[in-house]
Amino acid sequence: MKGFLYCAKLNLIFTLQTFKSKKNINCKGKLLSLEKPTVMGILNITNDSFFDGGKYNSVDNALFQAEKMLNEGATFIDIGAQSTRPGADMIGQEAELKVAIPIIEKLVEKFPEIIISIDTFRAEVAKQAIEAGAAIINDVSGGQDDPQMFETVIKLKVPYILMHKQGDYKTMHHNPTYQNVVSDVMIYFIPKVEYLKQNGVADIILDLGFGFGKNNEHNYELLNKMDRFKIFELPILAGVSRKKMIQNVLNVNAENALNGTIVANTIALMKGAKILRVHDVKEAVEAVKIIMNVGL
Repeated sequence: MKGFLYCAKLNLIFTLQTFKSKKNINCKGKLLSLEKPTVMGILNITNDSFFDGGKYNSVDNALFQAEKMLNEGATFIDIGAQSTRPGADMIGQEAELKVAIPIIEKLVEKFPEIIISIDTFRAEVAKQAIEAGAAIINDVSGGQDDPQMFETVIKLKVPYILMHKQGDYKTMHHNPTYQNVVSDVMIYFIPKVEYLKQNGVADIILDLGFGFGKNNEHNYELLNKMDRFKIFELPILAGVSRKKMIQNVLNVNAENALNGTIVANTIALMKGAKILRVHDVKEAVEAVKIIMNVGL
């Protein structure tokens, strides 16, 4: 019976006809084309992010880094005040707001055309960030960690990055298991996308959640078969920048994982990614230019 139900779910995936192709998203009233891949610059304003924690958690440093990434060609700036690396300590909602909101307000003041995504799993943080000038909600929990998140997205009518995550942030790297990682992630997305669409969310972006409850084999299986997620006809975001999946293969730390990141990002582009979420904007923009030049 279990095998029958699993096969039935797979058949459902490959017969879905309800998802409409999305070639642009509405950011603060401006239609942004995703026909050509774009780059999202990571602005971690936390103390303990795995790569650059503590570097940009002051207003001045955040403004400097954001300007650098914009000048290098970033379309989006993704701001996160709560680290979600494996084993990360959770700060409270008020602490997250205290760090994130002033920096968002200053960025919007200095760069009026900036498109900011707020990287949070808390609905209230998402709401206040949008009110402060952010345009996109990037939820690494896929609505799992705050029961109010989907209702908040529906009410705000902003683009929503829906990510897959298995387990919690403390233990998600401890022996993650799947029956079939590609099919399981697809099955995870189906009801969430349907619910959001049925409730008026026009702009959904899928993030396969590299490293979030996945081992190396899972990560590379998803990277290799990312093109299968085109069945949803939604933009796909690839977030592999300097992660363990690269460090482990190359036997390097995050500081020395840039070359591997460039290769992984290039593969993601070839497999259909429309947004690269990266620490290193210049290199990602160059990868996009090369891919576009050969017509992929």
